[in-house]
Amino acid sequence: MMKSANDVVITGVGIVTSQGVGAQLHTDLVTASTSPVVRVETERFAPYPVHPLPEIDWSQQITKRGDQRQMENWQRLGVFSAGLALDDAGFKDDLEACGSMDMIVAAGGGERDIKVDSLIVDEALKRNDREQLLNEKLTTELRPTLFLAQLSNLLAGNISIVHKVTGSSRTFMGEEAAGISAIETAFARIKAGQSTHTLVGGAFSAERLDMILLIEAVQGHVVGDWQPLWSRKPQNGGGMILGSVGAFLVLESRQHAEARNARIYATIDAIGGDRGNRADGRMEARLAQLAAPAGAADPRSTVVFSGTTGFHDLAAREKAFLENQLPGVAVRAYGGLVGHGLEAQFPLGLAFAALSLGAAAKVPPFDPACEASLSEPVKTAIVTTVGHARGEGIAILSAEV
Repeated sequence: MMKSANDVVITGVGIVTSQGVGAQLHTDLVTASTSPVVRVETERFAPYPVHPLPEIDWSQQITKRGDQRQMENWQRLGVFSAGLALDDAGFKDDLEACGSMDMIVAAGGGERDIKVDSLIVDEALKRNDREQLLNEKLTTELRPTLFLAQLSNLLAGNISIVHKVTGSSRTFMGEEAAGISAIETAFARIKAGQSTHTLVGGAFSAERLDMILLIEAVQGHVVGDWQPLWSRKPQNGGGMILGSVGAFLVLESRQHAEARNARIYATIDAIGGDRGNRADGRMEARLAQLAAPAGAADPRSTVVFSGTTGFHDLAAREKAFLENQLPGVAVRAYGGLVGHGLEAQFPLGLAFAALSLGAAAKVPPFDPACEASLSEPVKTAIVTTVGHARGEGIAILSAEV
């Protein structure tokens, strides 16, 4: 593919998963000769397994204790991984570049006051006037400051405060589709010449009872012991295991990156998102359209980073689609390694893809029983995310030559 000034390239990766912190640790995972060992917590939220946060020294990226205290973990995780991405791209101490840097964040809702939730449920068991009860408790028990501190766009606000990223700012909400739209928008703006450098990504804290309840409300969780993603069965629950994740990328135009002699991990060649009814093969039709630009990729040096939730029907449909549309291409379900990160899932897949392409990795299988080995170093990476309720996205990335 011909290079152009407005090619969208990845120059910074900030990543935190249950496996650990930082680009180098995750590069070591994708360049290893053996499959990574999964880290999962099975006791704290039993019977639901969760991929937990690793040990983190927040002060490495959030130096002021006051800033740390006023954030909940999902915001700390986002601010921390955004700082890692800026460091990795060489922008962290460049106040002029950060001052003109655009920012696009995928964020969910803030953390809840579990004590108030529990109080309302307990009291509701004793009364029939539950609408009146709810109004009473919301006006007397809920702290307004809790709500204000949890507004979704405060993740972007805190990144601006801590890291001085003060160009334009956008926040997307809407679970997996938010992450897809955030990356897609950043890509389109740089491609059109409307932006030269953008910080984009999301964060998700899985270690929250309210989020576990949200997924279990649709009977979506794995129950009991951890199982490899493609091997999960209905008798073990719904198929999803949540993971605490922070994933931010620095995207630049090729011209901007080359002008400052930046290290380029990979080029994003195409990206698209869509949503709609999934019945009667419509999901597969949308995925085929989104994946069409990858048609000429050599299967020997191509890897698919699948962001599948693990939901049994959706995972089976995506796997069948990939086998039909991209025969012979190795698939890596990264949610099986680090858990599902909702808003951060698509940015996380691009982070894995960028690190793999930058290192010319032969990415080892994450589920050895169901994933084939790569015969050659990866030159093309395809990232998929199929939302647990709605939304599909695909990105196609290539190595620098």
